[in-house]
Amino acid sequence: MKAIVVYSSKTGFVEKYAKWIADELSVKAVRTNDVKVEDLKDYDTIVFGGGLYAGGINGIKLINKNLHKLKGKNIVLFATGASSGKKEEIDEVWDKNFTKEDQKNIAFFYLRGGFNYDKLNMKDRMLMMMMKKMLQKKKDLTEDEQGMLAAFEEPVDFTDRGNIRDLIDLVRKNSKID
Repeated sequence: MKAIVVYSSKTGFVEKYAKWIADELSVKAVRTNDVKVEDLKDYDTIVFGGGLYAGGINGIKLINKNLHKLKGKNIVLFATGASSGKKEEIDEVWDKNFTKEDQKNIAFFYLRGGFNYDKLNMKDRMLMMMMKKMLQKKKDLTEDEQGMLAAFEEPVDFTDRGNIRDLIDLVRKNSKID
């Protein structure tokens, strides 16, 4: 079976995971900008990765707008973010991006990434500054919120190659990729 890793990465954390996954599976990794849905028809398994932004998954339109064209494919998604990945937060992301029906045919993984304010584009910097100001006004910050504020001053990278193990095992099992 043929597999491909497709990813959308703004600050490098998704790209790092995409390349690790592609390396483990001995397949190629390509950016969403370099692939069209028609290019995916020759693959049995599509691993897609994108960063979390306000509950959305960066670049996910390639998949969720074309699920009808990808019917019968093994689709495995991963999203990265700076948060620790509490189940209720991840479930909310999953529900925001895919219908319950679509979720039955897609595997989804959260892989903790990181945060690097300096690598954001101007639009994302402005959005993050608004979030920073909102957090600074809060009286009781969670541990994740405290960490987020600290990350504005010093970038954080929580990526770990070991985080991809379950995803790799699932792809190999479902795709018979060795």
